[in-house]
Amino acid sequence: MTLDRFGDRFGRRFGHFVAIDWSGAAGERHKGIAVALATRGTATPRIVRPGHRWSRCEVLAYLRDELPDDTLVGMDLGIALPFADRGAFFPGWPDSPGSARELWALIDAICADEPHLGVSALVDHPDLSAYFRRHGGREGGQFGGGQGRFRVTEAAQRRMGCKPYSNFNLVGAAQVGKSSLSGMRLLHRLADRASVWPVDGLPAKGPVICEIYTTIAAMAAGRTASRSKMRSAGELDDALAVIGCAPSGLVGPLDDHTCDAILTAAWLREAAHDPGLWRPRELSDEIALTEGWTFGAV
Repeated sequence: MTLDRFGDRFGRRFGHFVAIDWSGAAGERHKGIAVALATRGTATPRIVRPGHRWSRCEVLAYLRDELPDDTLVGMDLGIALPFADRGAFFPGWPDSPGSARELWALIDAICADEPHLGVSALVDHPDLSAYFRRHGGREGGQFGGGQGRFRVTEAAQRRMGCKPYSNFNLVGAAQVGKSSLSGMRLLHRLADRASVWPVDGLPAKGPVICEIYTTIAAMAAGRTASRSKMRSAGELDDALAVIGCAPSGLVGPLDDHTCDAILTAAWLREAAHDPGLWRPRELSDEIALTEGWTFGAV
């Protein structure tokens, strides 16, 4: 393991912190997407474009065109598929890519004609559909049964008390597979603008994107995994206070996406200075280049 790859500089170079609650739902615009921005200090993160219903392509444009170079971006999605358990993303398929960046390029190429960063062309692919569990009881022969395959970082999440889902599982209200796959298309299209930790290490300059799991931020703010979702300004302010952040200034009921984005941006601002989070003990070079990691999972 090299410190350059895993964060010798830690969070010292970041002055802006963005948390994005992401969505893989069908269609163009989604109430499930929220973007919050924090700066140094203890001020409450602000929602970017409050009241706006984002499209995934608008988030892509925001990340490409509006980020200061000292921004750390946390995206609530899985940045890769499992690799370490079977030595391949798609074991047995001769064209299975060998790295996360090659995986992102493959997904974007297969889905190139699909609007809104959609991924139906991938999950219905004549060869690759065998690796996914899809709606209608369609479980591919390569899915693996049970809960499906998991990355090493998801095993770390489970030890922390979280309940991750396999990115090969596309069924159920809590599944994250489609949002992760659409996010991989976005990451591929940002290759010339932002680095992705730990796939690209931690460069000395330029925006950096990392994978986040909003439940980890909520747990750091005193909530349990089963109570990670907040839906009121009171709940949000109580959580912000635990991590030393000023109150939100909001009142009344809130949607959980807004709460997740605000709290996670505030947590990311504090957590970025923790050297241990940049160097998880199980994060090898191979895992970094293939599966990636969830920032905050230890």
